[in-house]
Amino acid sequence: MYLRATLVSIALLVNSSILCGQWPVRAGVHFDRPLRVWDGFGVNYVEAAQTRDYKADPQEYGGFSLLKEEERQAVVELVFGEDGLKPGLLKMFQDSWMEPENDNNDPNVIDLGRFDHETSTRWMRYFAREGLKRTRARGDDLQVIVTLYGPPAWTTKQKFVRGRDVDPAMKEEVAEYMISWAKYLREKEGLPVKWISLHNEGEDFVRWPKDGSTWDRLSHDYNMYWPPEQVVEFLPLMRSMLDRQGMRDVGVTPGETTNWFRFNDWGYAGAIVNDDKALRTLGLITAHGFVSLAEDKRWFGDWRMAGVQRIRDKRPELHAWVTSQSWAKMDVAFVNQIRDNIYATGVNGVIPWAAIQRPEKWVGGDPNPGSAFYVYEDGRYEVRPGYHYYKQISRAGQPGMAVADVFCTETVVRLMAFSSNGTRNRDSFVVYNLGTDPVEIAVEIKGTAVTQFDAFRTGPEEAYKPLGEMQVRNGVIPYTVPPRTVTTFFGK
Repeated sequence: MYLRATLVSIALLVNSSILCGQWPVRAGVHFDRPLRVWDGFGVNYVEAAQTRDYKADPQEYGGFSLLKEEERQAVVELVFGEDGLKPGLLKMFQDSWMEPENDNNDPNVIDLGRFDHETSTRWMRYFAREGLKRTRARGDDLQVIVTLYGPPAWTTKQKFVRGRDVDPAMKEEVAEYMISWAKYLREKEGLPVKWISLHNEGEDFVRWPKDGSTWDRLSHDYNMYWPPEQVVEFLPLMRSMLDRQGMRDVGVTPGETTNWFRFNDWGYAGAIVNDDKALRTLGLITAHGFVSLAEDKRWFGDWRMAGVQRIRDKRPELHAWVTSQSWAKMDVAFVNQIRDNIYATGVNGVIPWAAIQRPEKWVGGDPNPGSAFYVYEDGRYEVRPGYHYYKQISRAGQPGMAVADVFCTETVVRLMAFSSNGTRNRDSFVVYNLGTDPVEIAVEIKGTAVTQFDAFRTGPEEAYKPLGEMQVRNGVIPYTVPPRTVTTFFGK
């Protein structure tokens, strides 16, 4: 019986190749070969990121302050609604302006009345609240990660915003600062904060002059220098202080280096695995996914798995997330970057850089200008190509699903897949073509009872276009992948 089915499949491929004048590329999806649990795709609303004087220049980079209420609701629906991106992860920055002066002399006693968590975060919190409403209305939920963008000036040695180094006497105050933000969002806003991340690209020491000054570099966003030794010191410190606040269900991450290359090769992974307390108290592995393969440049980076694997060798249960990455040119290459983070680095979740941008408000121009939306100074908003490319994959990989094994014998054509894994989500897979010519493929479908898939495609001239039903015949879906396109197949 098995031999007969195999011969039928081969005959189908041969007949197809005769009709098309060539042998189709062989590809396959194994829904019964899960690689790891998938936590979901995510979004990030950025509000105050650079300003050195919040009263004079509040910045508000996300742009919701310029929109009418019905327009804000429309954007929230496009992101979190039933027909939207349906993210499962949400990143929320903590800027430098939330504690003008020390709330009290005991970092284990948090006086939320002395913090200002509202002034500089109004629209980020709006985005999160409204997004959570829609997410839960469709029966899903969010995981929120809060990242320290920058501590208050008075906690640094330099005593001004974006001071390079933490004041040794203020380490517990910096920890309290991060915990206060998570506590506020959980208790006052009702947001499901699950993770606290120590820093945002704090490894990049050359962003600060040796004297610690930053006023001549206004294009740089917040943070301070976080060497590996400081990270491993803060992991158990944060864990113990969170426990004393009754927040045992909030995990701690090692912060977010610019890419996975730096996480491993600049000493962060090695410092963690060789410090028992840091390794034991680590809750989630995080880094950004910004890459450049130009090895002569200082910002070289790639999707190497080494740092993640070194930690998982000792703690295999740990998940890993990309908490920021470029939208590239908002095309198929953007999807390819995400795939490399999933299949090469081995992550469980991906959150790109700011999904909503107000281009006039970033000093010097955002070095990563791709996004899902633009908000212009005259109050208009634009849905950009990045939205549609992201929609192709974010809807396919929902929280709780599993990353499934795939293969393809053509270099410019690549696949990713997510199996249902016991959730109510449908087995789904994605096919994209990085080349300039159409490629005929025959996708072998394994490990699922699904025989029909609904297909949608985004490309240079298409935006999440429905293609109708695709039939699995003799275990195969034949498909011609147009150049520079992404197609998603949702099991019926």
